[in-house]
Amino acid sequence: MKIVRMMGLAVLTASALVLSMTAASAHDPDTAEGQAAARTFMADHVPAERHAVTGTAAGVPCVNGKADIYPCKNVDLLSVLPLSGLGGGNGNDIWGWTDPVSGKEYAIVGRTNGTAFVDLSTPTSPKFLGNLPSNGGSSSWRDMKVYKNHAFIVADFISGHGMQVFDLTRLRTVTTPQTFTADALYKGFGPSHNIAINEETGFAYAIGSNTCSGGPHIVNIQNPKAPVQAGCVSQDGYTHDTQCVVYRGPDAAYRGKEICFNANEDTLTIVDVTDKARPVQISRKGYSGAQYSHQGWLTDDQRYFLLDDELDESRGTDKRTKTYVWDLAKLSAPVHTGVYNSPATAIDHNQYIKGRYSYQANYQAGLRILDVSGVASAQLSEVGYFDIYPSGNAANFNGAWSNYPYFSSGIVIVNGIEQGLVVVKPAFTTAGR
Repeated sequence: MKIVRMMGLAVLTASALVLSMTAASAHDPDTAEGQAAARTFMADHVPAERHAVTGTAAGVPCVNGKADIYPCKNVDLLSVLPLSGLGGGNGNDIWGWTDPVSGKEYAIVGRTNGTAFVDLSTPTSPKFLGNLPSNGGSSSWRDMKVYKNHAFIVADFISGHGMQVFDLTRLRTVTTPQTFTADALYKGFGPSHNIAINEETGFAYAIGSNTCSGGPHIVNIQNPKAPVQAGCVSQDGYTHDTQCVVYRGPDAAYRGKEICFNANEDTLTIVDVTDKARPVQISRKGYSGAQYSHQGWLTDDQRYFLLDDELDESRGTDKRTKTYVWDLAKLSAPVHTGVYNSPATAIDHNQYIKGRYSYQANYQAGLRILDVSGVASAQLSEVGYFDIYPSGNAANFNGAWSNYPYFSSGIVIVNGIEQGLVVVKPAFTTAGR
């Protein structure tokens, strides 16, 4: 385990504070370091906005670079549901659920004080269904994923939060906003910065917790309401984010195995977690320009991995938002092949790849959409954006925290720290794409 790391359990600080401490304690509310981290992050926040889109049932198309008050390109605005309509607090992570019975699409919206559930059946008029309060306090860092019609929710900086389990089918009968309770609570860890789920195998990976040296804490969630710890990945210490998949990529040695691709603060670390009790680190690779390896996602063919680094903009020379391209032809020897430099200068945060496009939530620069069809030659290009923070484009922690692009309807939902739920739809078909 690394004892001295850049302090950054989450987004951490614009000043990139470096502390001599165990990484897993950096957001521990019982330590002076954890309290300092929270104060520094919150210093960037501005009061929550209450702007909501009105005046058209069809949304607001992106025309001449604007949709309502928001700068845009090839992305239309459908609606904004401000934080005041979601239970208050500030926004953070977001995920989605599609009811397999009705086909209805729902947003699961993380906030500092809880998790909101929103019916998106009419995306120009989203309906707030209720709130699941935070378990034990407020946190700037809340994350959720979905498996078998259940949401699994974690929060950083709250000592006893654990993992809340919420049965999403309960939303089917909701007619007026409610205050919900969790269906189950997993207590194998307290705070956890993030959670990933491999929906194919039924295992959750809580990361940045107070266990496993901050590495993935593996939980069997095949019976969603009765989660059971299955293992730990602690060899490389603190993991900030991960994507775990049943591997079907080009490296024949690992096909069919369950592999995690970890953003480990200063490296891309690849781990075979097929045997949950005995995970095996396949490789650990740094890269030129590394400041804080934050999050990344595989292309659909699992050959390439796009990685974002959260502090390279504030520390770099040209200040441009960067996406690092990796060739994973051989998992034991990943190769950093190039860097995409955005015209924006904001901090990049969470990105998810769907088909030909990477959907990036880049804080003050909003949602940025990249065409990744040229990834083999490390050539990416921006084909659309929607800037939910029109007042700036600096390397500070405001605006778009995350997005979810996987609805079959084609809508994309974005959660803004100050803005709340923003529902948009790319217009590539009308832009010749």
